[in-house]
Amino acid sequence: MASSNKRQFLRYAFYKVDPEWRRLPAEEQAAHKAEFADVVDSFADKLYVLRTYTTVGTRGDVDFLIWSVGAELRHLHDLQAALNRTKLAGYCSTPYSYLAMTKRSIYVREHRHEGQEGTRLTVQPQGATYLFVYPFVKTRQWYALPLEERQRAMNQHIEIGHKYPSVRLNTSYSFGLDDQEFVVAFESDSPADFLDLVMELRESEASSYTLRDTPIFTCVAADIRSALDAVGGA
Repeated sequence: MASSNKRQFLRYAFYKVDPEWRRLPAEEQAAHKAEFADVVDSFADKLYVLRTYTTVGTRGDVDFLIWSVGAELRHLHDLQAALNRTKLAGYCSTPYSYLAMTKRSIYVREHRHEGQEGTRLTVQPQGATYLFVYPFVKTRQWYALPLEERQRAMNQHIEIGHKYPSVRLNTSYSFGLDDQEFVVAFESDSPADFLDLVMELRESEASSYTLRDTPIFTCVAADIRSALDAVGGA
């Protein structure tokens, strides 16, 4: 689907497959995976973004991620409802699911990262190998600070980010929509660069006002069939 200048809805849905599924006959496993993958593929033209990742080997509590971005909440609902009707869904749980929207940042007005177009109202994945996702909540003391002080602290935060051009940030907002305030998703081909970035950000002034920024998910790009094959089965 073509991009839009309107605000978008995002969902990061993490799925876990019950180990019991791996004990099914091989032909059933293959049929379940094919049906589930066909449903995901059928929504590719209905959403702005539909990307899948494997978390096998990086997390023990989830197996794969479906990152979906739509113009309306209904579009995200329709995808999940269709997946719920598959046979594999009978063996799947969703331990984590984060809902958010795009929004213009009050701290970043003119700057755009190289290769990034638009107004930050649209999600434009770069197709990197890795996606690092986590929910984020600031302390109430942060919001009590004057805007000028918050801007100064964020300027330092942004400066640090510019030192790592290989790491691309996607920030989305969840105020009132979900439990967290933000969902942040970093794209990169270098886990080492991301690790160094996060370590340096821990020393920034703005970081001292972080209430919660876990769990953190390291996700590896994979088409849905490859992601399901990594879970196991035929």
